[in-house]
Amino acid sequence: MQFYYGSQMPLRVLDEAEFWKEQEAEHTVVMRELVTNLEDKYVEALKRWEEELNQSHQHVKRFIESVIRSHNTISPALYQKVLDLVSFYLQESVAFIQFCRQVKNESSAVSGNQTAKVVINHIIDESEYFIGIAQTILYEQN
Repeated sequence: MQFYYGSQMPLRVLDEAEFWKEQEAEHTVVMRELVTNLEDKYVEALKRWEEELNQSHQHVKRFIESVIRSHNTISPALYQKVLDLVSFYLQESVAFIQFCRQVKNESSAVSGNQTAKVVINHIIDESEYFIGIAQTILYEQN
């Protein structure tokens, strides 16, 4: 993410969050589809993650609309809500990564599937990228 957006920064970080929450939700489907013999407990957990991440995606879209409608006059309260939202999404991504690592390390179906391991590592890397963006924004504000 580039940091020369000035007053557009709240909108830019929300745009990133929208993109990555959608990606994470799609990654739950990729994992389920790729590992056809995945244990039921992981399949069900991935479905719950998909639902949660889709809700996050929808929520961030609503915030984007609020920022757009503010016509670049973002109140301190709205700006703080954006930062709080980014902080929540960062923690959500951390938890999602932990879950992905658990699946990779504990699932019998994944242990024998090298392609699944590579894909899950890629999924983790992409979520880590969003975490890096979110941390940069939050640390700049403190």
